[in-house]
Amino acid sequence: MNNVVKFKVPGTPVGKGRPRVSTRGGKFARMYTPEKTASYENLVALAAQEAMVGRNLIDGPVDVELVILLPVPASWSKKKQAAALQGQVYPTKKPDIDNVEKAIFDAINGVVWHDDVQVCDVSKRKRYAEVPGVHVVVKPIEGALFAA
Repeated sequence: MNNVVKFKVPGTPVGKGRPRVSTRGGKFARMYTPEKTASYENLVALAAQEAMVGRNLIDGPVDVELVILLPVPASWSKKKQAAALQGQVYPTKKPDIDNVEKAIFDAINGVVWHDDVQVCDVSKRKRYAEVPGVHVVVKPIEGALFAA
């Protein structure tokens, strides 16, 4: 299937932050995305753009696979670090898997697909690894009928 889009986002994954509100003179409220989230979404979009060179946006439903790789805490003992890298210790701390998913999906709107409403199937895993990042695979669901 040559319509499959694969890319890797380097660095420690960042979950989507809640929108913030600032006020001017007590009268005007402005919503904005936290800087950490905006920077991460830009990094994701750049990785996706490189994978999409020469391709059109995907139309129709898609299946997405996410493998979220977090760094092993340096404060852990060598034994616990080794266990984490072997998949015996799971990352049950932040970032939340769904917030990383949301940051990735928002970042690739208009880059890989038109909108994340096209996502119909998702598989995701969060693990420890020596090299942090996120592996993303987007597959069009072949032969599917969809509302246009």
